Amino acid sequence: MKERRIELVYFDGCPNADRARANLEAALGAGSWREWNLSSGDTPERFRRHGSPTVLVDGRDVTGEGEANAAMACRADGVPSVELIREALVISGRPGASR
Repeated sequence: MKERRIELVYFDGCPNADRARANLEAALGAGSWREWNLSSGDTPERFRRHGSPTVLVDGRDVTGEGEANAAMACRADGVPSVELIREALVISGRPGASR
């Protein structure tokens, strides 16, 4: 089975970024993810339309929201929950995601 892409999009100073990391850790256990800092010039353009923090599984926002921001902004819905992240992993077919 192919490895899934799990990514966290955030910006420096985002008040919810640490909570999003904690929820990712709780959902993944020993898994890992890539982080994209919107404050960095190295972050690809395709991530710049996501609010902070956004958790993506294979490029899809775990909350079901699409790309919406024209500028760097906090998410109005706060932090994706552990349950939402786990559900997205199960749907994507990642082994062990339902633990």
